[in-house]
Amino acid sequence: MNEPLLNFGKGPADPAAEKPVGLAQRLVFGRRPRSTLIRILVFVTLVFVLFKWVFFSVRVTGISMEPTLRDGDIKLVNRRAYRSALPRRGDIVSVGELGKPGMLMKRIIALPGETYSMRNGLLNIDGQPVQEPYVVNRAPWQLIPVTLGPDEFLVIGDNRGMDQQLHTFGRTERKYIVGKVVF
Repeated sequence: MNEPLLNFGKGPADPAAEKPVGLAQRLVFGRRPRSTLIRILVFVTLVFVLFKWVFFSVRVTGISMEPTLRDGDIKLVNRRAYRSALPRRGDIVSVGELGKPGMLMKRIIALPGETYSMRNGLLNIDGQPVQEPYVVNRAPWQLIPVTLGPDEFLVIGDNRGMDQQLHTFGRTERKYIVGKVVF
């Protein structure tokens, strides 16, 4: 009895009946060019969506975040990180400066409603000292006690060995925090 083999859409039942595939095509697209092309289109679409609406890259310029971030590093910023969550102390964020091109990369060290001060380079929040293991060198910075508003954050770079006057830092509103550095 010679019964025909059932072949539910899996290609020719006889492997010898397959069309020969050239070496170049096999190296680029594999043995199934249609499924490879679909995978490539899905991947390109996913990357486009991620980099259009979720992530963007930023080149670090300057030494204010050393040793955490080095001059010339390229980092990814998640612009949707704070859509459903609040920024937290210790987050490294990208901050847009009003009226200036480019962005700053800084660490959030004080949150809305908190009173911050700095004495001899040591940070105090609401009168209590805060441990900052990411700060390696400390210059004797002095900041008088200031209470942040309901939508303000204090952002400072990790390189506190710099002279205080040479360092760009300060209070910023949440609307200027563009996103969280993730990689």
